[in-house]
Amino acid sequence: MVARRIFVYGVTGSGKTTAAARIATATGLPWHSVDDLTWEPGWVQVPDEEQRRRIAAICAGEEWILDTAYGKWLEIPLARVELIVALDYPRWLSLARLLHRTARRIIDGRLVCNGNWETLRQAMGNDSIIRWHLQSFGRKRERIRRWCADTSGPTVLRCTSPRQLERWLRQPRPAPDRSSEPRYPR
Repeated sequence: MVARRIFVYGVTGSGKTTAAARIATATGLPWHSVDDLTWEPGWVQVPDEEQRRRIAAICAGEEWILDTAYGKWLEIPLARVELIVALDYPRWLSLARLLHRTARRIIDGRLVCNGNWETLRQAMGNDSIIRWHLQSFGRKRERIRRWCADTSGPTVLRCTSPRQLERWLRQPRPAPDRSSEPRYPR
């Protein structure tokens, strides 16, 4: 079976968005950036119920890739996911990636999502993504390990290094079987 509903999960800074984009390229499955679904311009967070509605609409579909999930609606993709790609990298690696990415974005003003960009003030403030990494690292790694141990749940591809993810991405994949889908005249 070729997975048609894929959820990329990992600690902050592990490279979930980049991995999800590459998986979408390799599989032809539609990728949905969670940041684009949960943040409006000016770093205004989409209300929780609207986030749940948006994620539920995506997850009701037969094909999708999500590049993360927030705890407040994590059960929605978990109810339908076929494959979890878990980026379980060491703290030093994910933190180094996060620091590098944040510095790059601050220096070059690269847009993050919906016209938002990172600032030095954000990186050092109370809502800092770096602080979030430090606070959530252990909890997210523990969640990955629980998923791996749960044989009744979806398949989990646990990558403990970027090299493992690269090997998996290079594997040839058959196109998803769409023969049972209804055909509509064009």
